[in-house]
Amino acid sequence: MGTVFSFDVRGGDPSAVQSALEAAVAGLHRVDEVFSTYRDDSQVSRLARGDLTVDECDPEVAEVLGLAAEAERLSDGWFSTTYEGSLDPTGIVKGWSVERAARGLADVPGVAGVSVNGGGDVQLLGVPGPQRPWRVGVSDPLRPGGLAAVISAAGLTELAVATSGTAERGAHIVDPGTGHSAVTDLVAVTVVAPHLTWADCWATAAFAMGSRQGLRWLESLPDVEALLITAGDEVRCTGGLASRLG
Repeated sequence: MGTVFSFDVRGGDPSAVQSALEAAVAGLHRVDEVFSTYRDDSQVSRLARGDLTVDECDPEVAEVLGLAAEAERLSDGWFSTTYEGSLDPTGIVKGWSVERAARGLADVPGVAGVSVNGGGDVQLLGVPGPQRPWRVGVSDPLRPGGLAAVISAAGLTELAVATSGTAERGAHIVDPGTGHSAVTDLVAVTVVAPHLTWADCWATAAFAMGSRQGLRWLESLPDVEALLITAGDEVRCTGGLASRLG
């Protein structure tokens, strides 16, 4: 998927964990083969061209497209899998694949905690140790090497952190209404939620909306907190974010 993945697994039989890690890595490579829009032979590329139907694709394609349709509905169209008139589900695939990999590892008997990081988007499950919650640093988009916040999973057994913005990849988020790069006052949106599949979608959609509309919309979503940073170095956050800082 053009990015780096890392795994942190606590507990469990080492050989069982190793087997599960190998399966998780193989699964991520398979996701890339199926969903990549850069590969002419991927199922998504063939589906977009009309060479395949959804029923002829792997079951995961229908699953992801169903989730994407729900994200589009809940975001009033600000999240979309259509780009320049063609199918492009990449906005949901990474978060979904990271979450799926993490849950597969968490199912290994004896595993107490799992953290899977895909390009800076993180799914946390369980706990890393007694009295030691998972903590995730959020990069400061305006100060390379610095942190804008630290998110704590204290008291929770499921937490995801996803960031969308321009600091790492430039202007790559598209306004689905215009089909062009989203022009907003934001440089980054970080969303904190139980599931990375949704956190990743919501960060993308809120970035395209801009800080005012994006913050109002994120406040309306259950079990979601967020940190928004503008190009003018303003920091805006949802009302409950303070409870997740640490």
